[in-house]
Amino acid sequence: QVQLVESGGGLVQAGGSLRLSCAASGRTFSSYSKAWFRQAPGKGREFVGTINWSGGIAYYADSVKGRFTISRNNAKNTVHLQMNSLKPEDTAVYYCAARSGGTSSDYDQYDYWGQGTQVTVSS
Repeated sequence: QVQLVESGGGLVQAGGSLRLSCAASGRTFSSYSKAWFRQAPGKGREFVGTINWSGGIAYYADSVKGRFTISRNNAKNTVHLQMNSLKPEDTAVYYCAARSGGTSSDYDQYDYWGQGTQVTVSS
């Protein structure tokens, strides 16, 4: 059974940092692109950032560029989202996703999803 499991969410004050992790099991995702999306209450799922299979290509939504960084460790089948300078508007459930192709900001392109982890940023 293929699973993606996120962890690392929580409550943090504005300006603080969090590091989310996504651990994969059931198959090897070393050749898959990975991404992070988020969904705030009452809003649609929003692209945050994506990274290709080697980690050599990554890009981000304008709203998080310069504050968030995606990295991956193929040997451990994990991907991480380092979030710095957090703002209240970053509050959302964060999801990791994987697809068997190149990077994409379109959530419809992703084959596998985690269950999400809540991030709450207080002002």
